[in-house]
Amino acid sequence: MSRLSIPVGPQDHAQGPADAPVTLVEYGDYECPYCGEAYPVMKAVQQTMGNQMRFVFRNFPIAELHPHAVRAAEFAEAAASLGTFWQAHDMLYENQTALSTDDLFAYGVRLGLDAAAVAEGFDGRFDQRIKGDFAGGVRSGVNGTPTLFINGQRYDGERDVESLVEALSRAATIGMRSVAPSR
Repeated sequence: MSRLSIPVGPQDHAQGPADAPVTLVEYGDYECPYCGEAYPVMKAVQQTMGNQMRFVFRNFPIAELHPHAVRAAEFAEAAASLGTFWQAHDMLYENQTALSTDDLFAYGVRLGLDAAAVAEGFDGRFDQRIKGDFAGGVRSGVNGTPTLFINGQRYDGERDVESLVEALSRAATIGMRSVAPSR
């Protein structure tokens, strides 16, 4: 079983409390159809787990298979620099079949982002961030998307809401026991 090589930290895109008993990390590609299928599952899992879970997204664009994946990741990072990462993340997955540069600029307008700031994102400003996420994924054994880690351990189980919630709840219980005061 693979372990997450780069611990979750303040540099990550995260939703949920930092002190949640369980953290789910997804390495994803905005153009990957499997990530697109997983997107509503992740949303439902977040809804079910509530404050018991922190969700982290890291970029893993597979450019050889998905020609728009890097540009989409650049757009998401540009949005992040303007405080709207999660809105951009959701918009990209909800419009996964329309990820051309023109589409991305249109999404920027819909999100109220400055066109110049979005354009800067396409000029290499976020290359290091995206490549860093990708390299960390490779070191963690990521070889496709989506790849999930629960509390630092790779999760290769079923990807339906019920199975994920069960695995996350089990990890949360174990995590809470490990930090409980001893008697």
